[in-house]
Amino acid sequence: MQVDQEQDARVRETMWKAMGKSPFVMIGLVGSHEHHEPMTAQLDPDADSEFWFYCNRDNRIARGGEAMVQFVAKGHELFACIHGTLVEETRPEIFDKYWSNPVEAWFEGGKDDPNVMMLRFELKDAEVWEADLSLTGKLKLMTGNTIRPDEAGKHAEVSL
Repeated sequence: MQVDQEQDARVRETMWKAMGKSPFVMIGLVGSHEHHEPMTAQLDPDADSEFWFYCNRDNRIARGGEAMVQFVAKGHELFACIHGTLVEETRPEIFDKYWSNPVEAWFEGGKDDPNVMMLRFELKDAEVWEADLSLTGKLKLMTGNTIRPDEAGKHAEVSL
């Protein structure tokens, strides 16, 4: 279902806020038969069409390309499937900007390890579900009756 630009903006803002509270996602390459894996997205509030990942050069996503990210908010009030492209981030200022002690904990050789790389995820579009049962939906859930989609929350396809 396509939504208007104002609705798109609200959905994007809601998704970014939820990811800011818990930036943990599952990511995998489109067309690969390898399972998606958990990673921490490095988010920037001023970059609303990209985020980053640190990984080793032998990681299953290191070759980059078309990818999908799945996100579930902490309270399960928002779900997102985000489509985009992974490319190696070569700007040293970006690599250094997001490096932190929690990131370094994953890389034995630290940020100067030649095996460490950063990937930029350039977002294209997403499907986002906001779980917010209506009162009728909650009653149906408790009694085992069928819940209509309009009683379960909102769903939107957005361009990013």
